[in-house]
Amino acid sequence: MDAKTEKSNLIEGATGEWEVVIGMEVHAQVTSNAKLFSGASTEFGGDPNSHVSLVDAAMPGMLPVINEVCVAQAVRTGLGLKAQINLYSVFDRKNYFYPDLPQGYQISQYKNPIVGEGEVIVDLLSGERVIVGIERLHLEQDAGKSLHDQHPQNSYVDLNRSGVALMEIVSKPDLRSSEQAKAYVSKLRTILRYLGTCDGNMDEGSLRADVNVSVRCPGDELGTRCEIKNVNSIRFIGQAIEYEARRQIEILEDGGEIVQETRLFDAKTGETRSMRSKEEAHDYRYFPDPDLLPLELTQTYVDELAADLPELPDEKRARFIADYGLTPYDADVLVAERESVDYFEAVAAGRDAKQAANWVINELFGRLNKEGLTILDSPISADQLGGIVDLIKEGTISGKIAKDVFDIAWTEGGDPAGIVEARGLNQVTDVGAIEKTVDEVIAANPEKVEQAKEKPALIGWFVGQVMKATGGKASPQAVNELLKSKLGIE
Repeated sequence: MDAKTEKSNLIEGATGEWEVVIGMEVHAQVTSNAKLFSGASTEFGGDPNSHVSLVDAAMPGMLPVINEVCVAQAVRTGLGLKAQINLYSVFDRKNYFYPDLPQGYQISQYKNPIVGEGEVIVDLLSGERVIVGIERLHLEQDAGKSLHDQHPQNSYVDLNRSGVALMEIVSKPDLRSSEQAKAYVSKLRTILRYLGTCDGNMDEGSLRADVNVSVRCPGDELGTRCEIKNVNSIRFIGQAIEYEARRQIEILEDGGEIVQETRLFDAKTGETRSMRSKEEAHDYRYFPDPDLLPLELTQTYVDELAADLPELPDEKRARFIADYGLTPYDADVLVAERESVDYFEAVAAGRDAKQAANWVINELFGRLNKEGLTILDSPISADQLGGIVDLIKEGTISGKIAKDVFDIAWTEGGDPAGIVEARGLNQVTDVGAIEKTVDEVIAANPEKVEQAKEKPALIGWFVGQVMKATGGKASPQAVNELLKSKLGIE
């Protein structure tokens, strides 16, 4: 069965099963030092209206000048989405008035965008794979921000964001559940971060999504959609879709009709509410911006940008599975963030990649999650963690002692080899010393000895007792071999 219509994605209503259909319009702020048509700073924060040029403020006679870096970032993103790069594109005026849009129109792209059709492959934890079609990517200006809580009677306007370059990435209606939608936005954000074309910080508004939701009986024509504007977290995207799908199903099952409209998601109530009737393209009165010539690129320019692209998540995932023998799950965890994959590859360089992956995923990520830290905040560097892996391979320490060394390095810092030396944590490999402890454990547990001869798996209990008696310093390999010999277990 196609992933888009898997039964697990259907919603049970009072009259039967319904299918939710989702399309996304993701607005990603372009990583650049200057705005799309002016030299004003794009740095987040700053005093209100401190990053505003005369162009951004729409002063009379000011003309826009295209920022080449923003164009290159859009092309690189298109290439990362395996999309068609249009060598000819046009900037249009999208006419509407908001207090935080000084020109009274937004410079955007309509019929001739810079990037055409592409795709994003989304792998879910359930094993489901969804290929999400990309309809287009176009460049446009962001608007400023209206502030309504600064004065009891007046609203203020901060134009720092006005004119900042956005890439609007429009998907086809290929998503069929809130989980798919969340995974799609997460994957898209990962691709953008690998490319360095958007930092993906949803808390700062660098990435936000308009979510188009409709419902239908499976196999029917597409239903009337509603657009949920400016959702700024992946968790909220899931909640908004769940609520909106249920709302529409209840209306249809009660005999009503869905009105095409724009809605807002209220994070406090978990509900969507009506904002305004949905505009159509003709409402914006698009026409080519007379101040900007069509954007014409050469194939050579595009090829040069393509040659400089980094290895992207899907390529890294395939390489980790094929070359390192990692499981698909471990590969997915490692490639989710560029900083995490860089850390892992530094640990794995010249070492057993599976063992490196186990330490990064289980010990490092587990501790980071427990303490609410990111990989960038890790008290243990890749060199330190690699040093612990080396000490295990050399037989200097056991896996149990390695965890103690990890904890010491985490809380106190220091070189792992130095920690082992200073604290006398070296693994005991002297067979004579280990044999003495093994003999003592066997002598103290005659009943367990007889049980182990019948059930060889019980040797693990004896290993645990010996390791406990030696403070985890005994070589596990030597312990196993001695126990098998003395207990007559093959």
